[in-house]
Amino acid sequence: MNLFEEGFDFNPTILVEWLITGGLKILVILIAFAILGPVGKKAISAAIYKMGKQRKLTESRTKTLEKLSVNVFSYILLFILIIMLLGAVNIDIGPLLAGAGIIGLAIGFGAQGLVSDIVTGFFLLLERQIEVDDYVTAGGYDGIVEEVGIRTTKIRSFDGTLNFIPNRNIAGVSNHSRGNMRALVDIGISYDENIDHALDVLKKVADEFAMDPRFKEGPDVLGVQSLGSSDIVIRILGKTENMEQWGVERDLRKAMKEALDEAGIEIPFPHQVYIEKKES
Repeated sequence: MNLFEEGFDFNPTILVEWLITGGLKILVILIAFAILGPVGKKAISAAIYKMGKQRKLTESRTKTLEKLSVNVFSYILLFILIIMLLGAVNIDIGPLLAGAGIIGLAIGFGAQGLVSDIVTGFFLLLERQIEVDDYVTAGGYDGIVEEVGIRTTKIRSFDGTLNFIPNRNIAGVSNHSRGNMRALVDIGISYDENIDHALDVLKKVADEFAMDPRFKEGPDVLGVQSLGSSDIVIRILGKTENMEQWGVERDLRKAMKEALDEAGIEIPFPHQVYIEKKES
């Protein structure tokens, strides 16, 4: 019985019967989709990870494909659920689909942004510009990629903020996770100190850090980088594993400060000189 037929004569009995049968159908559909959703996502994840092992894909590439596939599956499942719910209440979806074509044509001009999101997201994935767990700068944000979707990309900043970026806003990508990274430390010494002595002290520390597995190359003491207002700046440079550069720089600064202190070499700090003029 279709309650939406023209000229329908209201009858409480028929209404109750329709609510029971229609409500039961809706309940069954919702339960089925509540089970199908998690099971389908787990099956997709398992299949993607199995494919990743067979094709020897990187872990980040596998995560990217897994999240994208789950994203697409969720959209398709939602669409099917809506269609089945409409069918459960005896709403003819034929005219709706026909009307959707006309409406889609009408709003197509306003959906250019959505189309741009999808196209841009496709090329981001195709060209492997970014992948899950990459450290990137994109769309005005920098952080770790958590998901690359067909419409948006999720980047979590280092302060914990999760940024949802429409793919069309990603005009350029700086990927900081490809290859080795640079660790750079500048140490200042006083103008009164012996430069060669300071270089020897710092080289000993650099040689010790060369055994650190986080370093892929160096570190090397390059020499005097600049002459500051109150210090002589010595630069140390090396290449580290991806995402290890910040920790290495902190450890280098600490070790070099301790070595300079032990050698009696002063690291200058700002001084102010006051001149008092006395009149006779």
